[in-house]
Amino acid sequence: MERGLYNQDHEAFRAMVRTFVARQVTPYQQSWEEQHQVDRTVWRAAGHQGILGIGIPEEYGGGGQDDLRFRAVVMEELAAVGAASVHLGFTLNEDIALPYFLDLATEEQQKRWLPGIATGETICAIAMTEPGAGSDLKGMRTTAKRVGDEWVIDGAKTFITNGIQADLVIVAACTGAAGSRGLSLFVVERDAPGFTRGRKLEKIGLHGQDTAELFFDSVRVPAENLLGTEGAGFAHLMERLPRERLSIAMYAQAAADAAFGWTLDYVRERQAFGQPIGSFQTIAFTLAELQTALDVSRAYVDRAILAYNAGDLDATEAAKAKWWATDLQHRVTDRGLQLHGGYGYMVEYPIARAFVDSRVQSIYGGTNEIMKEIIGRSLVRS
Repeated sequence: MERGLYNQDHEAFRAMVRTFVARQVTPYQQSWEEQHQVDRTVWRAAGHQGILGIGIPEEYGGGGQDDLRFRAVVMEELAAVGAASVHLGFTLNEDIALPYFLDLATEEQQKRWLPGIATGETICAIAMTEPGAGSDLKGMRTTAKRVGDEWVIDGAKTFITNGIQADLVIVAACTGAAGSRGLSLFVVERDAPGFTRGRKLEKIGLHGQDTAELFFDSVRVPAENLLGTEGAGFAHLMERLPRERLSIAMYAQAAADAAFGWTLDYVRERQAFGQPIGSFQTIAFTLAELQTALDVSRAYVDRAILAYNAGDLDATEAAKAKWWATDLQHRVTDRGLQLHGGYGYMVEYPIARAFVDSRVQSIYGGTNEIMKEIIGRSLVRS
């Protein structure tokens, strides 16, 4: 069946993104993996090409386009070459941090921060997770206290994507009583006194992505760096989590499609007992199952993208897309590696990297167990 998600504008954009990826991403992936960090040059190049800042208004140097399908195109082209680390860094800026600046920032704040995000000069991070509080946002212990015209922030965050390179960090901190009504959001800038970064955390996958612990020791930020409404931080976070979870689902689908394509090419070429291994019934059945699951999953994710564009995607639908697509991504990469045999265990084959890179997808953005809890609660309330 024809997919029908994209129009000519999206496909023209895809051609540009594909050229960009071939020139600016693919040749450098190995070096980025080895240094555990993507060079800032690719961020600036992406900004110059209009691949970053798609949703930023034109007056601030962005694309002025809030159609999420353009972001889906970028994800698909990065997934096609296994550039999961680049994808995650870009997604943190475009799909996770940027909506906070677009929806909550004052005009003065937008003038200060959006142009740099659009050009790729400014890298963002969002600091929610703490060593003792993961998916439970109400368990945060980082605090912010008002002192004159400043806020003083104390605490620690962990597993922060773009943590080493970030120029702007959106920090969730307690400004009142413990619990959801006491959270507020602040923008901490790179050189704020007392703001330090730990080592790059060693991960089993996504080796090119700089993930870090962040520490706040009496960090003073101007009062005007409060993002949104004081005490409404929990609501601000909850309102934007569906976009984050949908973006995870979108990349999961794209990465699973890519992994299936690599596997299909391999089993068509690999010979055993005088014939391609893909002709054996057990392998053909596995391919049939995976292809069907991918087609069905893609239909739901595409529908969720359109629902988001229309302003109709709710938290439950986003949770469904996130857990289903990431679980499927695990299944496809696992079976794909198995069908590659010993070669699937070799890192020079893209399926090997895809296997380890995919594992975190069911963890961040809220674990898949939390996604099922959200879905289940919606059913009980009904």
